[in-house]
Amino acid sequence: MTMAGLILTRSISRVSLPFSGPVRMKGASRCSWTTVSRSRSAQISRRVTLLLGFPSVSCLAFGAYHQVQSSPVLHALEKDDILEQADYLFSCAETEKLYQLLLQCKNSDNVEFLWRLARACRDLAMLPDTEAARKKELVYEGFQYAKKALEMDDKCWAAHKWYGVCLSDIGEYEGIKVKLGNAYIIKEHLERAVELNPKDATSLYILGYWCFVFAGLPWYQRKVAAVIFASPPESTYEEALDFFLQAEEVDPNFYSKNLLMLGKTYLAMKDMTKALHWLTKAREYPAHSHEDKEVHKEAGELLKNFK
Repeated sequence: MTMAGLILTRSISRVSLPFSGPVRMKGASRCSWTTVSRSRSAQISRRVTLLLGFPSVSCLAFGAYHQVQSSPVLHALEKDDILEQADYLFSCAETEKLYQLLLQCKNSDNVEFLWRLARACRDLAMLPDTEAARKKELVYEGFQYAKKALEMDDKCWAAHKWYGVCLSDIGEYEGIKVKLGNAYIIKEHLERAVELNPKDATSLYILGYWCFVFAGLPWYQRKVAAVIFASPPESTYEEALDFFLQAEEVDPNFYSKNLLMLGKTYLAMKDMTKALHWLTKAREYPAHSHEDKEVHKEAGELLKNFK
């Protein structure tokens, strides 16, 4: 695993809504990371459609976006209306519309707007067609919203979660020393998120991923870490496994990547029977996204070793 593994970019591109919770995480993350599980997504869709009287998904998504875009003042929509519309747009992966909706709230002191805006920036940055310069801009923008959210309310679990995730993202542009230097801070915020909300599967998943990365850190990266820290970050595959299993217990089959990482962790631990079980589940997971397809591909490659 390379140091790129420290960047949680691919691990939680769309992670579980509490957030409804990361996230596909519909990433968070949908890791997630920060998604809504698909059953939840359907429930939200039905409930919001009934509530607002829109006849179709596409009509509702457009209505939420258009109403805010055409509104001269933010208070034209009640806070709860905006949040409900934002969560609906998130659940159906209307990333650009969600960003534009929440951008109207960028000067708000409301933590619920701010952490969602941080997540929206991140999701938009991670889209495959986002240009490199725009991606960098969105990554730093999202971090600022997450930081402000944490300043507004340090008891908000989602603010801790997205601060940790966004801090990891900006490490991609700051170099390996900064990435490693932020490792403990990232973990502390994720642990705080879990402490405040132990039922968020994607926070547990991200912690598992953190442990997996440091359990398998190459020797040359350990040398860099030793220069930065008196006690470099360490973990074990057993710790990673515990977090992945906890996430699965909280929300079974919530994220294809969690299934894949369970398989990879058991592989690293030489438990081939359980590795086969979880890798097969990952390969058979319904492919609703590009990330799911990538999981299918990686799981399929790993399963070839069992023949």
